[in-house]
Amino acid sequence: MFPMVVYLPRVSGSTSIKRGPVRQVLLGDEAVALGAVHAGITAAYAYPGTPSTEILEYLIRLSDQAGKPKACWCANEKTAFEEALGVSMVGRRALVAMKHVGLNVAADPFMNGAIVQINGGLVVAVADDPGMHSSQNEQDSRYFADMARIPCLEPANQQEAYEMVREAFELSEQFHVPVMVRLVTRLAHSRAVVRPQPPLAERPMKKPRDTRGWTLLPAYARMQWRDLLDRQPDMLAFSEASPNNQLVLNPERHDLGVITTGLARNYYFENFGELRHRPSHLHVGAYPLPVARIRELAAHVDKLLVLEEGNPYLERYLRGLLPQALRIEGKLSGHLPQDGELTPDFVRLALDLPGRRSVSTTDLPVRNRPPQLCQGCPHADSYAAIRASIEGLEQSLVASDIGCYTLGALPPYSAIESCVCMGASIGMAKGAAEAGMNPVFAVIGDSTFLHSGVTPLMDAVAHDADIVLVILDNSTVGMTGGQPTILPSSALEPLVLGLGVHPEHLHVLEAHPKRVGEMTEVLRREIRHHGLSVVIAVRECIETAKRRRREERSPQPGGAEG
Repeated sequence: MFPMVVYLPRVSGSTSIKRGPVRQVLLGDEAVALGAVHAGITAAYAYPGTPSTEILEYLIRLSDQAGKPKACWCANEKTAFEEALGVSMVGRRALVAMKHVGLNVAADPFMNGAIVQINGGLVVAVADDPGMHSSQNEQDSRYFADMARIPCLEPANQQEAYEMVREAFELSEQFHVPVMVRLVTRLAHSRAVVRPQPPLAERPMKKPRDTRGWTLLPAYARMQWRDLLDRQPDMLAFSEASPNNQLVLNPERHDLGVITTGLARNYYFENFGELRHRPSHLHVGAYPLPVARIRELAAHVDKLLVLEEGNPYLERYLRGLLPQALRIEGKLSGHLPQDGELTPDFVRLALDLPGRRSVSTTDLPVRNRPPQLCQGCPHADSYAAIRASIEGLEQSLVASDIGCYTLGALPPYSAIESCVCMGASIGMAKGAAEAGMNPVFAVIGDSTFLHSGVTPLMDAVAHDADIVLVILDNSTVGMTGGQPTILPSSALEPLVLGLGVHPEHLHVLEAHPKRVGEMTEVLRREIRHHGLSVVIAVRECIETAKRRRREERSPQPGGAEG
């Protein structure tokens, strides 16, 4: 064993609480939720989005049992963030959770939330999805935290997820900014033992005496922005001293240093024991980046290997921070893949360890099983009607949206032709129609419509766009596990009428195999109408219907049958 120089900064007071005796096996998402509860939150808000969905689901279960905290699904991530800001303004703690692309939707209040004078602690838990298991891209939320100039904590395991959320609330109130906790899919959706700490009490309500710090008129906003800039050295000092950023130097080895961030530390440690001479190592779990620690490591070695899950955020930063003579290896150098998830095997090769032996299965007759709609899904009947309505036409376009119905792009349906982001189907359909395409369909689910489809429908109404909008109303957020839609099905028709859609061109139809012909005729008729038409295709998701019937048959509290 070689002598080590270990830099472990002094632990802050907020982490000195004695740990409680009761251990729990939790998902990373659940650890975040429990950490927030034990930090004394008053409320939590979210929109369902894999891999972050289980955070609020866990809080809803706790709320149902104990009556608190308040835990609400929201129309979208923007409204969720704004509701959390309201909790913070009156002095109480709030958690807001979302997936990485959801942060795009919340970007307006997120960026401006960094400038207001956060009162009660506000933590935003963002779950990134490297490998795009259920997402449209692999964006890295650390860039958002850097752009907003707020601290970001990145746990490597479930225990850290729990502890970092608690710490994040303290930091939020210390620096008067929101604090991000960044997760990735493997952490969010894997389980491990978590040892909780004694819970903290809910904060008393206390509205700020001077509300200019919450009123971003230009004159006030300029002062707030300068104040945020003035706080940057203090945030950097926190990061440099944080126990989440640990530097271990090996005085006997100067050829290689390794920097890990978040979950990547686990993959490094998995291969750690096979290295004959262990390199110096800096783990980064707290941002802003600890510049002094990075420079200290760089001065000690000839080459750095950067292991990070997600985009090469840190690697790019190092290439501008450190001397050009220092070799930096990682995703940008080609030593690690730039797309997909980081794995222990990729890390082995980057460390110059031999690859593990594997068994080839290319000769096994394994059939490809792409995802598909559930048997009996009402979306299949709507797609059958759409396809029948455009059969034989020389041209057509069917723009779609995010959700279960996106699987309609695959055989045997092959019914939709685009999927870009939440709500894009309506805007893209309007643009295509105005470019001369006819007929043009927009296909969107009920929850997605309420999330991001109402505003583009206003555009379509204002210009009487020559499109047919089909709202697939299955009364649930199906893709993320069947969470409730923010408004019931009965609210969609009056909402659409209230936006100005002409009643003669609004149809509410049942999506059912026996009524495909009727829907087809309605769609053909509306294609011939040169203006905006809306069809709401209604039938409950088959999986949530099964679950609802099971719950209705299950014994009720007190022994009565439901």
